Amino acid sequence: MVSQPGPHAPERVRLDRWLWAARFYKTRSLAAAAIAGGKVHLSGQRVKRSKMVQVGDALRIRKGIYEYAVIVQGLAERRGRPAEAADLYAETPESLAARERVSAELQARRTFEFKGKGRPTKKERRLLDRWKRRE
Repeated sequence: MVSQPGPHAPERVRLDRWLWAARFYKTRSLAAAAIAGGKVHLSGQRVKRSKMVQVGDALRIRKGIYEYAVIVQGLAERRGRPAEAADLYAETPESLAARERVSAELQARRTFEFKGKGRPTKKERRLLDRWKRRE
């Protein structure tokens, strides 16, 4: 599915199609919305979804709290298997380290733990009623 240079292979692909084919977004509509929202930059510039991408372009993609810095290594107009999608780009080492750092910070944060079991049991309700009657 990955297009290699050849007589029938595309030399350029629309940005929204490439993001969808590379599996950054589940649908082309989501990819287009992210581009319109300024979450995708091509060579440091905000672009439209119809911008043509070619091999060697540098993309910055922000998804939630994570930011990906990738170099386009292959072109595809159709969505393929995840293994093929991973061949379409190479993530920079700095980007990978930054994402791992953010992930580690999230895991290190203390999360709220609810120790109760929800609604009180019949026994606990009776105890609460006795306590309230004393007041």
